[in-house]
Amino acid sequence: MKKLSVFAIAFAAFAFAACTGQKSNQNTETADSLKSFEQEQIEASIKVQIDSISAELGKLQQLPFLQENNGGLTLTKEEKQVKPEYLLNANVIEEANTLAEKYRLLSALMVDKKIAALYEMSLDDYDKAIAKLSADINDPSFKAVEDTNTLYETTTTLYDAMNENGRINYFWQLAAAALVEQLYVVNQNSDKFLTVFNDDAASNVTYRIILLLDAVKRLEAYDPEIKPVADALAPLNVLNATSVAELKTQLANAKEQIEAARKALVK
Repeated sequence: MKKLSVFAIAFAAFAFAACTGQKSNQNTETADSLKSFEQEQIEASIKVQIDSISAELGKLQQLPFLQENNGGLTLTKEEKQVKPEYLLNANVIEEANTLAEKYRLLSALMVDKKIAALYEMSLDDYDKAIAKLSADINDPSFKAVEDTNTLYETTTTLYDAMNENGRINYFWQLAAAALVEQLYVVNQNSDKFLTVFNDDAASNVTYRIILLLDAVKRLEAYDPEIKPVADALAPLNVLNATSVAELKTQLANAKEQIEAARKALVK
């Protein structure tokens, strides 16, 4: 088994949001056949950066507080003793009104549920909230990723399914919320997480984040619903490190920006 970091696990989590077993007779949105070449290029660029970030994180060594157990990853006994208090409360879904907000919350809650599971916390509230959001969203694309196992396969399969079902504009909502939630979690424990980074990883990941932010901003011209995402992500362009030491400093300095981005996306 390839040893994935908790970053990669968290990033993959948002794609497994829809195993609710519910079927719908409603028609999904029709894909826009008149999509411009420029928009297609921007969307392709975003997907490339998402895959590149995931691939870079997947190269990292296993975190010291993770261990393999029965073919899976678990936290060490010492790590599980202190439960995280920074995860989203499941009742945050009560504040979601628009479809875009529900997609983003679904993504962030799936990341947090995965982390809560590692700490052996109760998942009942997460399960109920995720089931409700999945039912409200009613996206048949999620069925395509129920049986996927690898990070690349999951994101690519979900991307293709959402594109086919005319929901591709919401894929960016999912991805942005997952990225911000990860950054938020990492910044709560940066000393622990950054132990597996080297200078190349710090440089490559943050460089791709900058490219991703730029592409999301350009997509705003074609997808009005992406504007809140672009606005929330824009302050994160301060993360452009060339070394682990620089990344650590930048994360510390960007604490307020990351918290603000999280609040804006999953309020």
